[in-house]
Amino acid sequence: MKKTVTGSEFPHGQSSFRMPDGACRRFLSALTAAMLFWISQAFAQTASSLPPEVHDVGIDQNLNGQMPLDLTFKDESGKSVRLGDYFGKKPVILTFAYYECPMLCTLVLNGLVKGLRTLSFDVGGQFEVVNISINPREGPSLAAGKKNTYIREYARPGASQGWHFLTGEEPEIRKAAGAAGYRYKYDPSTNQYIHASGIMILTPKGKIARYFYGIDYAGQDLRLGLIEAAEEKIGSPVDRVLLFCFHYDPETGRYGLAITALIRILGSATALALGAFMFMMFRRDRRLKAAAHN
Repeated sequence: MKKTVTGSEFPHGQSSFRMPDGACRRFLSALTAAMLFWISQAFAQTASSLPPEVHDVGIDQNLNGQMPLDLTFKDESGKSVRLGDYFGKKPVILTFAYYECPMLCTLVLNGLVKGLRTLSFDVGGQFEVVNISINPREGPSLAAGKKNTYIREYARPGASQGWHFLTGEEPEIRKAAGAAGYRYKYDPSTNQYIHASGIMILTPKGKIARYFYGIDYAGQDLRLGLIEAAEEKIGSPVDRVLLFCFHYDPETGRYGLAITALIRILGSATALALGAFMFMMFRRDRRLKAAAHN
């Protein structure tokens, strides 16, 4: 017998992390602000030089927007289903990824399953996961193969009943993507779809509660998003740092300009922030040791 999930039913953990004190904390705050400013400026500069093919591609934050639950798709078994079949009692993680995507869609799903495995609650138990292929030429057989892959990777009982891989016709796909703010386009020269990476968390009523960008989704963030969505709470807008699937060459394993430039920006920012943090922690430890000897 199914029951309605509320936020209080999600397990709550405690963190043992201690915030640095005094000058170190102030430095870290200033460093964080500086890094965010630098990333935003670098991203803006990169975005202005992106190829024209990706100018109409992205993910808009349509928070509190209502998904059209009457849309019909085929599930991985070939059965005709309504999008609303997966809503009503539980929050839903929604992804858009086509099953023959040469790279980025797989990275999105890999990042999602990695994050989900850190949670103490389960797909099919406290929440559902729904993936919609953006390629109308794909059918249930491809969806079934992809589902088998990720059910094995997730490796928890009951996941098969809670993780759904859908295919559909172009009009339904476009309506679902449009409601979610997910903008993509087909590139006939490469027979690939140009799209950005990200996932959404929806409330049991089908309202968009939160967006996560990129290909790595921290378990703590997913946990908080699901708890809030279960209570029909809508999150706040988040900064956009998008990766684009654009002209990926599976023979060379390389992307075009768009994703390569953004990965370099994020990699440089992470390395710089980590180095500065380690330097400050090292100085702080030396001061504490010196004070202990005096």
